[in-house]
Parts: sequence; structure tokens; C-alpha cells
Amino acid sequence: MTNIVMYSTAFCGYCQRARNLFERKGVEVREIKIDEDPKEREIMLQRSGGRRTVPQIFIGERHVGGFDDLAALDRSGELDKLLAQTG
Repeated sequence: MTNIVMYSTAFCGYCQRARNLFERKGVEVREIKIDEDPKEREIMLQRSGGRRTVPQIFIGERHVGGFDDLAALDRSGELDKLLAQTG
């Protein structure tokens, strides 16, 4: 199983796009909703180097970034390689 963590909020179109992409890839995502737990928001800020937008995605220990970063990895073929390495 791939260790994927996605920090998100309840109403976030980019979070939904990331969910859909991971679903198409057939991988599970541990989703942490920062609007439900303020402590998790602080953890996200620390892990992401201060980035405040959602989603913030981590594959293994690698900080991928947001949905645009994830989509760029997918277009380049690097996402599949990353998922294979951590799976």
C-alpha cells in the first residue's frame, strides 16, 4: 500500500480533483481534513514549509505540493514512478 497523505478541507474543488486522480490510479489516500482539526492545520504548515492552500499532498515522505503539482507529475509520468517506489 502506498503511503499517501492529503491535507484537505470539506469544500475544495482541487482536493476533489486530487481524490479523483488517485482513484483512477487505484491508490488509497489518508485524508486529513484541516477544517475539522486545527492541530492538523499546524502540522500541515510545518510539513509543507508554510504552504497554506489545500490540498497539500505527501507521497511517502516527499512533499508533492498541491493539485497542480500532482497533475504535472502525472503528465510527466513521474507520478506512476513515485507511486511504484513507495508502494
